This record gives sequence, structure tokens and C-alpha cells, in this order.
Amino acid sequence: MNLLDNRTFTFSLNNVEVTFAAQSVSTLADVLRANGLTGTKIGCDAGDCGACTVHLDGAAVCACLVPMAQVAGCRVETIEGRVTDALAASFARHGAAQCGICTPGMLLAARALLDTTPHPSRAQAEEAVGGVLCRCTGYIKIIDAICDAGTLEVGGGSGGVGASITRVDSSAKARGKDGFGADDIPADALGIRVIRSPYARAAFSFGNLDAFQ
Repeated sequence: MNLLDNRTFTFSLNNVEVTFAAQSVSTLADVLRANGLTGTKIGCDAGDCGACTVHLDGAAVCACLVPMAQVAGCRVETIEGRVTDALAASFARHGAAQCGICTPGMLLAARALLDTTPHPSRAQAEEAVGGVLCRCTGYIKIIDAICDAGTLEVGGGSGGVGASITRVDSSAKARGKDGFGADDIPADALGIRVIRSPYARAAFSFGNLDAFQ
């Protein structure tokens, strides 16, 4: 079997049976995004940042590390179909969704914990989201939101001077609907590939550049 040949893969996606065509080595993250589920964000694309976290048969996994060959017959849940209103509201209430690129992965990692531990300790919450990197919040607000999920109603953002307000874009961020540059690339966009030198310092010279004139 040639792993680079297109095949069809049937699996449950947010409780709906779907069939997608892809190479066996294509990642679940790429296939989801190619089929409109851009709530699964791409950060490092190497399993380090956790932004692409989804649920695979109930477990939180990095979708960028899961080849389609492992998905057939499985149950996949993404931010578009899995996060409860209570958890999203708690993230909004505590200001845990800031730039938003990590928020879908953070929510799904938290949801996997809450499925088995409805009232987690702070240590349990920290461990659950330890594989999802966030550069904005410092994690304190995220941990607060996870431990508080389901215990309070949605905050209205009202109050006197100095009272906290809910960010107007929190809902979109918490549901993976906030768009980033890679989520809507025009068909005629110019693609750029960054090539980094394997050497910290090196001398080089230009060859024949006539063909570039």
C-alpha cells in the first residue's frame, strides 16, 4: 500500500459519520481544516504547542500528530461540536481567552478532564492543560476558569466603576470561530516557505545570478 495514495476514511466527526479522501499519512489536523473545521488551530504543527488538540475516542490528542490511517472507525470531536456552554462561559468570565490561538485546544484539554472529574483541583487542571502552550494569560485565569466551570451562570458584564467586563470576542474565541490568517487563505495567495540555516554562523557566496535578471 502506497501511503501517499488517496484513500477514503470513514469515522464519526462530532457525532456524524463522515467520509473524507486523504493520504494515509495526512494529518487529522490538515484534513479537518481542509474540510472547514478551522477551530482546530495550527501552531507548531509538531505536537509541541497543543493548539490543535481534539478528542479521539474521548482522549485529548494533538491532531497534527495523528495520521488519517489511525482515524478510520474512530470517534473524533472538535471544538465545533464538543465544548459545553458552561465551560466556554467560564473562560469568558475569567478572561481566559485572550489572543485565542490556543483557546480551542485549551478548552478541549479541559473538557477531557471535566468529563471524568467535574470538580477538579487546581493541580489536576494544571496537569490537564500542561500540553497546551499559552503566551497570553500566564495560565492563572485558565486554571480559574476550569475549576469554576459549571459552578456559576454566565456573567453579564454589568457592574459599577472598576467591575470586570466580559470581552466581546470571548464567545468566538472559545468556540474556535475567531479567524486567523491561516483560517481563510485566498485561492490566489502567494505561498512562502521559510528555510532556516542549520548553521549558527557560516560564510557563503552567490553563484551565477544571470538567470534571475
